[in-house]
Amino acid sequence: MRLLSNPIFLKAAAGLVCAAVAFLLGLIFTRRLRKNIAQEADLSPEPQLSGHTMPLHIYNTVIQQLKQQKHELLVQSQVEQQRARTSETLSQAVLSNLSCGVLVFGVNGLARTSNPSAREILGFASVAGMNAKDIFRGSVVSRRALRDGSLPPVHLADEVDAVLREGVERRQVEAEYETPLGDRRYISMTVSRVPAADGEPLGVACLINDLSEIASLRRQQALQGEMSAEMALQLRASLATISGFAQQLANCRDADLARQLAGDIARIAAQLDRSIGGFLTARQHHESADHVQYSGTVS
Repeated sequence: MRLLSNPIFLKAAAGLVCAAVAFLLGLIFTRRLRKNIAQEADLSPEPQLSGHTMPLHIYNTVIQQLKQQKHELLVQSQVEQQRARTSETLSQAVLSNLSCGVLVFGVNGLARTSNPSAREILGFASVAGMNAKDIFRGSVVSRRALRDGSLPPVHLADEVDAVLREGVERRQVEAEYETPLGDRRYISMTVSRVPAADGEPLGVACLINDLSEIASLRRQQALQGEMSAEMALQLRASLATISGFAQQLANCRDADLARQLAGDIARIAAQLDRSIGGFLTARQHHESADHVQYSGTVS
C-alpha cells in the first residue's frame, strides 16, 4: 500500500504504461505500412526493373523499326531509279527511231535535246544549247496558204518564240530551209507547248519533216501542167493550120499551088510530130527520175 501511495512509484508506473501504449501504436503503424507497401507491389510487380529495363527495350525496338523503314525506303528508291532509267531508255529508243525530227527547247529558249532525224534534216551535228535564231538562221515561213504578199515575213524562230513566250498552243508552218553546208530543203514544222502537271510550260517541242521530195514533185507536176497546156495550145494551132491548108487543097485547081499546100501540110505535121515526141520524151524522163528518186528513198 505504501508503494501505491509513493509518488515516485506512480510516476514510474505511468511512464511504463505510456511506453507500452507507444510500442503498441508503433507496431500497428508498422504493420499497416508494410501492408500498403505490399499492395502497391502487387499493382506494379517490378518497380525497380521498369525504370531501367523498359527504356532500353523500347529504344531497341525503335532502332529496329527505323532500320526496317530505311531499308524499305532504299528499296523503293532503287525501284524508282530503275523505272526512271527504263523510261528514259525507252524514250531515247523511240526518238532515235523516228523518221521525223524532234527538237525540244527549254523555257529559256535554248535547245535541250534532239533526235538523229532532226539533226540530219537541219544539218547540225549537235544543237544542244543553241537558240531558235541560231538554228533556223532567218528561214521565212511560206505564205503559200495565206496568199497575201502584203503581210510581213515571219521567221521560224518567231513561231517558236510565239508558242514559248505568248502561250500559243500550237503552230504548224512550212518554210524553205538552208543547212549550214548550203543544202536547200523544204520543211514542215509543228510547234507545240510542253506543259507540266500544274499547267506551267516546260518548253516547246518541234516536230520537223523534210518535204523536199514532195515539193520537188509539186514543182514537176506544175511544170508538166504548164508543158501540157503549152502543148495543147500548139497542137490546136497546128491542127487549125493543117485544117485550113486541107480546105484550100480541096478547092484548089492549080497543080503548083496544090503541091505547095501539100508541102506546107507535111511540114506542119512533121513539126507537130517533133513537138509531141519531145513532150513525151521529157515526160518519160521526169517519170524515170521520179521513180529512181522514190526507189532510193524507199531503200
